[in-house]
Amino acid sequence: MSSCDKRANEEDRVHASVKDYYGKTLKKSDDLATNVCTTPTTRLPKYVREALKLVHDEVASKYYGCGIVIPPCLHGAHVLDLGSGSGRDCYALSKLVGETGQVTGLDMTEEQVAVARKHIDYHAKVFGYAEPNTDFVLGYIERPIEAGIKENNYDLVISNCVVNLVPDKRAALGEIYKVLKDGGEFYFSDLYANCDLPDNIRKHEVLWGECISGALYWKDLGKIAEEVGFSTPMLISSREISINSKSSKLRELVGDYKFVSAEYRLFKCSTQGDGKPVNVVYKGELEGLPDEFILDKNISFKKDEPLCVSGNLAVILKCSRYRDEFKYEPAPCCATESQVAAVNPFDVAVSEDAKVCGEGGPSCCA
Repeated sequence: MSSCDKRANEEDRVHASVKDYYGKTLKKSDDLATNVCTTPTTRLPKYVREALKLVHDEVASKYYGCGIVIPPCLHGAHVLDLGSGSGRDCYALSKLVGETGQVTGLDMTEEQVAVARKHIDYHAKVFGYAEPNTDFVLGYIERPIEAGIKENNYDLVISNCVVNLVPDKRAALGEIYKVLKDGGEFYFSDLYANCDLPDNIRKHEVLWGECISGALYWKDLGKIAEEVGFSTPMLISSREISINSKSSKLRELVGDYKFVSAEYRLFKCSTQGDGKPVNVVYKGELEGLPDEFILDKNISFKKDEPLCVSGNLAVILKCSRYRDEFKYEPAPCCATESQVAAVNPFDVAVSEDAKVCGEGGPSCCA
């Protein structure tokens, strides 16, 4: 058997295992064997919490994820949710993009897609839309175009703790790059390991379904992103994860390996800067962000305060859907530039108990 055939067989095995786990084994969030897909997340803006409250109870009860992947500046956007499951994030985004926006969910699990489709008309009615602005497609993240997803079509692609479930991460990121418009953003939450995990974890079916076996070594994300054409990954938040499980065997198997749940953003931008620094000024007009816009862990724009950034970063902002949220001015030649750089998510991770979502309430993911 050739190496290509072996790889294809392994991918088929993982796909079948994950589909069975999320389609048949799990009926609700409480059925999960570990805490990974029910971890708390950061405090959410009021408008996001209000959108999530409008999601149908059945959709919310079948939600699995390790973060909240709802960035700002969404009105009128075309959004693709990869691994959309029961549609929880899609329906929240449906409210936030407005009637002129469009949200598509892609998932390979028939049972989950059926639940999501069941509530399309319900949410359109709740949101007061004349026509639904959501649809759900059955297909694989590594082959979205094959499933009918159009190239160069989306302002935003999101993914909530799903890339780890994909056996071929490079293929997945490459396809995400293709379906994004120039200037588009991939905004996603996922689990990362502090090293390459051994085969006894990589091939464990329950740990695959629990988002652990497929966790990427964090350094590999930057390598893959660069290979397919994305900008340097921008780390937004990071949370340490202690693997808790009722099964002592699973706890022993995971052992001392370390994991974080992290949110990143990647931009697709075909234009390069001229190398000259630029003063960028945030206008403070984004909903929920009147005083500050945090691009990543190292770069934060405060309202009306010029921040000198590299020419390439300025081009990314001008290329993105955030373009009109800033003013751009030539920077003094001696100015110190803020640049995007790789950040170790383990170095900046907060403890699991440091932040929860809502107003001090329980985990949003549960």
